Amino acid sequence: MSNIYFDSENNSKSFELPGARPHYNPDRPGQVEHIFLDLELDIPNKSFQGTCTISLNPVRSNIDKLTLDAVDLEINSVKINDTEQAFDYDGKELEIYLQPVTTIGEQIKVAIAYGVNNPQRGIYFIAPDKNYPDKPTQVWTQGEDEDSRFWFPCFDYPGQLSTSEIRVKVPNKFLAISNGELIQTEESGNDKIYHWMQKQVHPTYLMTLAVGKFAEIQDEWNGIPVTYYVEKKRQEDAQRTMGKTPQMIEFFSQEFGYKYPFPKYAQVCVSDFIFGGMENTSTTLLTDRCLLNEKAALDNRSSESLVAHELAHQWFGDLVVIKHWSHAWIKEGMASYSEVLWTAKEYGKDDAAYYILKEARNYIAEDKGRYRRPMVTNVYREPIELYDRHLYEKGACVYHMIKTELGAELFTKAIHNFVQSNAHKTVETIDLLRAIEQATGRNLSFLFDQYVFRGGHPDYKVNYAWDGENKLAKITVAQIIVKNDKNSNLSKQLFDLKIPIAFGYIKDEEPELINFTVGVHEQEQTFYFPLSEKPKFISFDVGNNYLKTVKLEYPLAELKAQLQYDPDPISRIYAAEALGKKGGLETMKVLAKALINEPFWGVRLEIAKQLGKIKLDQVFENLALGLKDKDARVRRAVVEALTEIKNPKSYKLLKSIVKDGDDSYYVEAAAVSAIGNIGSANANSDDKLTEEKAIKLLKWVLKEKEGWNEVVRCSAISGLSKIKTSETALNLILKYTALGVPQSLRLTSIRVLGTISTAQSPINLERILQRLTELSRETFFLTQMSVVAALSQMETAGAIGILQSIAEQSPDARVRRRAEEAVQRVQKNIGSDKALKQLRNEVDKMKKENQELRSRLENLEAKAKES
Repeated sequence: MSNIYFDSENNSKSFELPGARPHYNPDRPGQVEHIFLDLELDIPNKSFQGTCTISLNPVRSNIDKLTLDAVDLEINSVKINDTEQAFDYDGKELEIYLQPVTTIGEQIKVAIAYGVNNPQRGIYFIAPDKNYPDKPTQVWTQGEDEDSRFWFPCFDYPGQLSTSEIRVKVPNKFLAISNGELIQTEESGNDKIYHWMQKQVHPTYLMTLAVGKFAEIQDEWNGIPVTYYVEKKRQEDAQRTMGKTPQMIEFFSQEFGYKYPFPKYAQVCVSDFIFGGMENTSTTLLTDRCLLNEKAALDNRSSESLVAHELAHQWFGDLVVIKHWSHAWIKEGMASYSEVLWTAKEYGKDDAAYYILKEARNYIAEDKGRYRRPMVTNVYREPIELYDRHLYEKGACVYHMIKTELGAELFTKAIHNFVQSNAHKTVETIDLLRAIEQATGRNLSFLFDQYVFRGGHPDYKVNYAWDGENKLAKITVAQIIVKNDKNSNLSKQLFDLKIPIAFGYIKDEEPELINFTVGVHEQEQTFYFPLSEKPKFISFDVGNNYLKTVKLEYPLAELKAQLQYDPDPISRIYAAEALGKKGGLETMKVLAKALINEPFWGVRLEIAKQLGKIKLDQVFENLALGLKDKDARVRRAVVEALTEIKNPKSYKLLKSIVKDGDDSYYVEAAAVSAIGNIGSANANSDDKLTEEKAIKLLKWVLKEKEGWNEVVRCSAISGLSKIKTSETALNLILKYTALGVPQSLRLTSIRVLGTISTAQSPINLERILQRLTELSRETFFLTQMSVVAALSQMETAGAIGILQSIAEQSPDARVRRRAEEAVQRVQKNIGSDKALKQLRNEVDKMKKENQELRSRLENLEAKAKES
């Protein structure tokens, strides 16, 4: 599964919220051998009738009761081997009283006749309405985590594997796609019956059904059908987005040491999907938002990564199944790491190194902002709470560290062993550790104990000094300890790792490294290295393979050399960050030169970010040169950095991008968002840059720039939200929260109501609260998440009541959790002293004046040196 994230700063440090408890798999009455769903859909009335037949081999004799998960279903009858059975049903669990009782070795067939009307979860009926008349008519399911129970009775947990079969009747203008092979289709008047058979065992959460008037694009890999289903008129977008699937199947078959294990691979793009993608066995569902047009494909690799992620799950998750939700990192971590592996194959090792850095940053932001938790824990309220950045991004980083520890060859051997030993079985984390040890002889318990079974990562501070007299390099490594972390004692915060350190020399303009490895396990350690001469630069954690944060406290000369010569792009990025913190004219010149000369786009992107943080007027000219960069991702970072320079020159330059456009939607979008930022900052200055001009330009964008996924217009709404004192900006945003506005644009408009709320008048604040109250009554998952995101940014007690109401009433555990965390954030926002806010504004004003003075002074000093 690929999640949809709504990041929010939050200082709720405990993952375990009130009501969290340990969860275990239930006792097994027997082995489910097969599940057969025979259904007839009534699409206009959002309902269906059918029979669910479960074939069960009892684990023992004399079982007299079966308890099945079944939520909000209409149970009409229960038969076992054609004999009526007594049952009780409370709307959540179906208790069947067995007559006769079980006999070990004798299979029973439990046939449940049931119906579903207007379901809220599990199966979703999508249809056009008066607000969205162009929306397609579709039916699709979503089982993970425990939502299959909302559309058929089952033992709904991942530890129970069985084969499955779905026979479904739909109007003949629709296609119906499910797991496995299509074994039969038949006409029935105006209807068509599709009969699908999944012959390999899998858990209930991976059973799926997708129905729509899809276009079908057929491809293949080694004789296995590879099919893409999209709404008609999106065929080219489908090929553009999913066309590399056969090459990916070949790649992962090699990487995992197991030929693609299912009879077909289908990808179905559906509307209003509540995740990014879902890896149902042989039939992945994807959000239709991932479909790329020609312009979007220029600098959007996230769709390709999504396709790789869900495909990798066919091995990690579907072929090898987790036994319990607490071990979900095994599948989600590897699916996320597969994005890195595919990036390395398709785009090279530098791109892959940068990808893993971004994965680490995403996890670190959650660890710092929301909570710290062990990756493996069975203490939660609902399993979906585990589907966070610890599970995905940290999981990817852990797999990368396993590869680092073993080396590429042994890592491949270990992964092959794990997949081959556990194909069509369930696994826990210990099974991965065992497979590694069996294949390689290496015991990686020390790594799992530190990164998997407890929370956190090391935060290093590294100092360097050269002792010229004794020709010694002195490196001091400190592990920064969070003193107010009540959840952890000192020993649990310290990490014990063997870190490679290299000293770099330049020979004929090429770097040469002298390598050492040191054991870092104390709060502070000093290491001395005898060297024949002073090194040009220092590389801490050569290759940057360990999940960590690091602050480099090196002299300017060494950082300059590291930025220019270190062969590892991530080391060059760390050097750029350290230089950015130093600031000043000389640093700016070093970064500006590197922005032009650095060969790798990811490092240029990071350099642009650091330039934006240097508060000197001279930065503008150097950043402006970066707008000529051939890589759209770098141009986007340059635009975002120019946003920090809130003056008429940057406004004028960015306005030209807004008016003239760019090859990239994302560069345009960044420029549009910046207009609001700069217009707001200069609203009260003497340079005549008024917020009215900014609003006028953003209104023009909203009128003229509709297009792919509304990326550009969403940025106009975001830009308007930065003009926090403007009632005109607020009125525009409110207008775009109406039903009928394209979904992505509407959701953005809802989210930014929180941003603009913090400086509005009391009357307008009340209007915002009133609108969010109305919106909170909508049941669609993405709308609810957007409302919560808006409320979480507010600084008024009025937000708390709405959030509490959402937390109590939402059927989605993700929404409930975010709402509860948001309550804490709003309480913190209210507690922040208003005087402190005023002080911050005054400090910002002083910083701006100081920047002008420093810029002049740096220029004078530079001229004095030249003369």
